[in-house]
Amino acid sequence: MPLESEQSSPQDSDTSAPQQTASPPSRWQRLWQDNRDNIRVLGVALVIAIVMRLWVAEPRFIPSNSMEPTLHIGDRLIVEKVSYYLHPPTPGDIVVFHPPPQLYPYGYGPNQAFIKRVVAVPGQTVTITGQQVYVDGVPRQEPYIQAPPAYEMAPITVPPGMLFVLGDNRNNSNDSHVWGVLPASNVIGRAYVRFWPLQQLNLLTPTA
Repeated sequence: MPLESEQSSPQDSDTSAPQQTASPPSRWQRLWQDNRDNIRVLGVALVIAIVMRLWVAEPRFIPSNSMEPTLHIGDRLIVEKVSYYLHPPTPGDIVVFHPPPQLYPYGYGPNQAFIKRVVAVPGQTVTITGQQVYVDGVPRQEPYIQAPPAYEMAPITVPPGMLFVLGDNRNNSNDSHVWGVLPASNVIGRAYVRFWPLQQLNLLTPTA
């Protein structure tokens, strides 16, 4: 009786391809696989934070006493930037700005920031005499200042594209009465709220 022929399986064949073993994922691949949702959320949050800081708002702190008694050394503020996309600064606004070029020879750089109050805008004329600030001949009512100015200043008419700014601590402030008008393009934004210290949390409402 004839013998049954043997059937070889693919696994037994000499011509079958060797099995490939997948290499284990690297440490970075495992990190991505385990945390990709968190990494995506973090990336989105970082983009939002950058956009917010560049175009919406940013935190700042007060390094000097030039705005006393309104703001004190160490106070933390939120500076909002949206308002000035819609309209220019107005008298009474507290603005944060880069120093004007005339201060560069004195060691100030374009990346530093000052904070002062807008006193006059283009077309208005400012005079300081008899311990009083006048805008277009009208004395400004300024209950927020530390003390009346102890200096005199000849009339200055604010040119287009410029602002006249003073610190609330009039006699201890490096401002427009010292170095002249400020280019409005130097303004970073408007001081909107003081958030630190917590017991002095408040909105910094413009005072015309």
